[in-house]
Amino acid sequence: MLARERTVAGPGFNRWFVPPAALAVHLSIGQVYAFSVFNIPLEERFGASATAVSTIFSISIVMLGLSAAILGTWVERNGPRKTMAVAAALWVAGFLVSALGVSAGQLWIVYLGYGVLGGIGLGLGYISPVSTLIKWFPDRPGLATGLAIMGFGGGALIASPLSNRLLGLYGGEDPVAGLVPTFVTLGVVYAVLMGLGAYVIRVPAQDWKPEGWTPPEKSDETSMRTTADVTARNAIRTPQFWLLWTVLFCNVTAGIGILAQASPIVQNFFSGVGPAAAAGFVSLLSLANMAGRIVWSSTSDVIGRKPTYMLYLGVGALLYLGVATLGRTSLLLFVLMSVVILSFYGGGFATIPAYLKDLFGGLQVGAIHGRLLTAWSAAGIAGPLIVSGIQDLQTARGEEGADLYLLSLYIMVGVLVVGFVANLLVRPVDTRFHESDPDPDDELETQGASS
Repeated sequence: MLARERTVAGPGFNRWFVPPAALAVHLSIGQVYAFSVFNIPLEERFGASATAVSTIFSISIVMLGLSAAILGTWVERNGPRKTMAVAAALWVAGFLVSALGVSAGQLWIVYLGYGVLGGIGLGLGYISPVSTLIKWFPDRPGLATGLAIMGFGGGALIASPLSNRLLGLYGGEDPVAGLVPTFVTLGVVYAVLMGLGAYVIRVPAQDWKPEGWTPPEKSDETSMRTTADVTARNAIRTPQFWLLWTVLFCNVTAGIGILAQASPIVQNFFSGVGPAAAAGFVSLLSLANMAGRIVWSSTSDVIGRKPTYMLYLGVGALLYLGVATLGRTSLLLFVLMSVVILSFYGGGFATIPAYLKDLFGGLQVGAIHGRLLTAWSAAGIAGPLIVSGIQDLQTARGEEGADLYLLSLYIMVGVLVVGFVANLLVRPVDTRFHESDPDPDDELETQGASS
């Protein structure tokens, strides 16, 4: 049932059944963006610092990128259903093992559960729907990647208030007491959703194309969109790959550091904001994250990927500067700027697969995307550590409130400027890296052996 050949769509299959299947998986694993709801209860449970607890999130993001990079070719070969099933098993196991760690009072078990096992599930669950939808929507790759990744950004929109509600339901006035049953409940819910997604998913037949769509014959030499193909093995040898790696790293570092600490940040910026309101703020950021993935990635189909990233990184840097200098003057202004920033953050994730397809073709875009996600792994370490590390340092100096985060915000402005410059340097891939007569099956076998 899990074999790739069992998932090839038959004649007449409606490709619009695929986005809901992808959405079910990404809504589930997108819970990782709501992890900050658990930060304060976990700090109290283990008597740990903000850095020690945020490391759980960082490990999961690191494992996401590493598993996507190492197993990207395995995903292409075995198909989305098997990949989604394995992702579901690991993601759910991460919650159950974490519940065991909280119950036993052992933080390292939570690192192993949510961080390592859950992180591998994140990586597999993330790239499989993306590569599948790109195959179903060659006529609109930006829309396709937006549809696939939209759920990942919106997962916290559901998970944040749900987790907060479950903590109160199970723990009453003591959210620490509600951690274990909350983790178990979330694991069960996500097992059902991801299982349904794996059951519905299909891949198109090899000769399938959208009705009425004609593939472009040949790309212009100066065009950012190529009709040629580059293998994953050759892609990492190009400067374009590493420039896009830098672009993604900078965009993610700036966003993920704030998102991982969103709940405590808003509570420290504004003393009148309590845990429930902070959870609502996290949900609002998740809504912006989700909306940005579909709105901005679809926009990139019209204006191009490179100009879109100029918007993400250039305007994003100005907005971070605005939060640092003006954010404390008004809660409404703080929220509005944060919402736009997170829409750019989400849009960056959704647009990067289409950017890769433009530059490297569609032959192994899933495997190339997986390798590029190591930038997310690196950012998953850098972003939260910058924010939580400076927070701990400022706390030791006796600072409080918004002053705990101002230096972090200024650092993020610089990070985005670096990404802006890297994006400006992106050019079309040299023809010497193109495949003259690509054979997807042979190439996957070769790449699998090298992996």
